[in-house]
Amino acid sequence: MTSSSLPETAIEGLTDAQRIELLRGLVAIPSTSRNEVDAVAYLCRWMTELGFDAGPDEAGSAIGRIGSGDRTIVLLGHIDTVPGDIPVRIEDGVLHGRGAVDAKGPLATFVCAAAEAAERANVRIVVVGAVGEESIGSLGATAVAKWPAPDLCIIGEPSGWDAVCLGYRGTLSTIYRLRQDCRHFAGPGESVSEQAVAFWNGLTAEAAARNEGVTGNFFSVGATLRAMGTSSDGLQDEAWMSIGVRLPPGIDVDGLLNRMHALAGPAELTIEGRQEGYRTEKRSPIVPPFLRSIRGECGTPRFTLKLGTSDMTVVGPVWGCPIVAYGPGDAALDHTPDERIVLDDYLRAVRVLTNVLVAL
Repeated sequence: MTSSSLPETAIEGLTDAQRIELLRGLVAIPSTSRNEVDAVAYLCRWMTELGFDAGPDEAGSAIGRIGSGDRTIVLLGHIDTVPGDIPVRIEDGVLHGRGAVDAKGPLATFVCAAAEAAERANVRIVVVGAVGEESIGSLGATAVAKWPAPDLCIIGEPSGWDAVCLGYRGTLSTIYRLRQDCRHFAGPGESVSEQAVAFWNGLTAEAAARNEGVTGNFFSVGATLRAMGTSSDGLQDEAWMSIGVRLPPGIDVDGLLNRMHALAGPAELTIEGRQEGYRTEKRSPIVPPFLRSIRGECGTPRFTLKLGTSDMTVVGPVWGCPIVAYGPGDAALDHTPDERIVLDDYLRAVRVLTNVLVAL
C-alpha cells in the first residue's frame, strides 16, 4: 500500500479503483486464523487514512470508528480465512484469491461504505475486522460481544449484493475419543473402530428423527464427520472423530448433548465449541433501507437463511439488537479452490451499504 493509493481525506471519498485496490491488497495478504497480524495492520492503515480512529483491540481484531451521533452501528466482519493458496489476480472484472468472498469482500465493503457515509449519517459507525472466525471459539467476535450492545449490527458475510441474510444455524464442534485395551480381532467384542462407526450411525439416525416433519434445511439438525482416525500402541487401541453438528434456532441443545453422551457409551465426548442458531425477522427496522437501496441499484431484493454459522450467532443472542448479514459474493464459493468475486458486484454492494447507513 502506498499513500498515493488513498484519498487525501475521507470527505473526498474513494474512487472505484481505490475501492478495488483496498480489496485486492487485503486479499493478497495471507491471514489464516491465528495469522492475521499483517492483514489487520494493513486494514488499520487504510482506515486511519480514511478518517477512522483505528487500531487493533486486545484480541488482535482491526477496529475502526468513524462518525458521530446518538446511535451506534457495528459492522462486524472477519479478516481471517481458511487455508489455501489461490494466486491473487484480476481477470475479466473478477478478483480471484483466498478470502475474496469469505469474507474480505464484505469487510472491504464495510470500510468503504462507512467512510463514504460518515459525513452524511448522524450515527457512530464501528467497523470490526474480527480475527478467528474460521476457528473454534470465534476469538474476535467473542471479545466484541462483551461491548455494550449497539443500536444496530450488520454482519459481513457473502449474501450476494442484492440479498439480505436473516439467520444462521449454530454449531457444536465435538471430538469423540474411545480408548480400550488391545484385543485380538478374532476375539469377542467390538473394536474401537466398530464402536466409533456405531456412534456415528446413531448420531445421524438421531438427527434424522429430529428432522421428521421439518420443512427446509435451515430448520434441520445436520451432522458432519470432519475427520477420523485410529491408532494403537500395542497396549491400548484408540478411535477418534471430529464431528460438527449444525443447530437450527430454538433447538434444545442440552437435550441433544445428553442424547449424544448416551450414544457415546464409554467414549469421551469433548465439546470444543458451542454456538446456538440465530434468526432475525423481515420486519426488523434494519431491513427496509436495504430493500430500497438494492432496488435503487436496479436489483430485486432477496432474503436468505444460511445453513452454516457466522459471528451473528456469537453477538446476536448477547446484544439482542436488530441484526442482519450482508456482503457481496457467492457463498457457494466459500472455502473452495475457485474462490472469486465479481468486482462490479462488490462496487454495487458498497453503494447499497452506503445508502443504508445514511438512511439508518
